[in-house]
Amino acid sequence: MLKSKQILYHNRIKLITTKILKFIELGAIIGILIDPDEETVTIYRSIGEPTVLENGEILTIPELFPGWELPITELWPPIFTEEETQI
Repeated sequence: MLKSKQILYHNRIKLITTKILKFIELGAIIGILIDPDEETVTIYRSIGEPTVLENGEILTIPELFPGWELPITELWPPIFTEEETQI
């Protein structure tokens, strides 16, 4: 069962990556793949290799939003301790 989930995950990511690369080929300036399972963000640009960001890093897209920054950790839901979930 775990193996089939890994295959589905890999196929899903591959399909999304292919679509992003097609958009870049058609003229998009930037493509962003947010992977919540791996907690990574991959930035695709028309020039250069993809950039992979992980927790502790900052997402910036100066081509589209000069000065805008987003810590990668803010993309994921917060993790609460058992004490924090008690009402």
